Amino acid sequence: MIRALGAGCLAGLLAFPLAACSDDRPVVQPRVLYGEEPVDYPLEMYDASIEGEAVLRVRVDDRGRVDSVEVTESSGHAELDASAVRGMLATRFTPARRGDDRVRVWVMVPVRFSTRPRPDDRPGT
Repeated sequence: MIRALGAGCLAGLLAFPLAACSDDRPVVQPRVLYGEEPVDYPLEMYDASIEGEAVLRVRVDDRGRVDSVEVTESSGHAELDASAVRGMLATRFTPARRGDDRVRVWVMVPVRFSTRPRPDDRPGT
């Protein structure tokens, strides 16, 4: 398997807290632990140069584990979507926080499958 590009690109996450709405403190969004990117690019799709982007709605619990994943925008290929979901279920995050409290949140995660190398994957960089 080949790693999907953009799977760890979580800087633009949108977090929606599941805790009580009466708390006005900002939510510190979850981050992927250890820079892991467990989303695999299915080899047969990569070999056929099939690309796409799936947008996932991911629920991160108060321990940083993913307990629910929904495809909100399909890549157009069921195999890519399924790989994105499997990868997100294996991803571990730092828990989101509101003040000192850990909170469950929903985050939107784009997962891009591309055969082009990422800029930081170029030799000599």
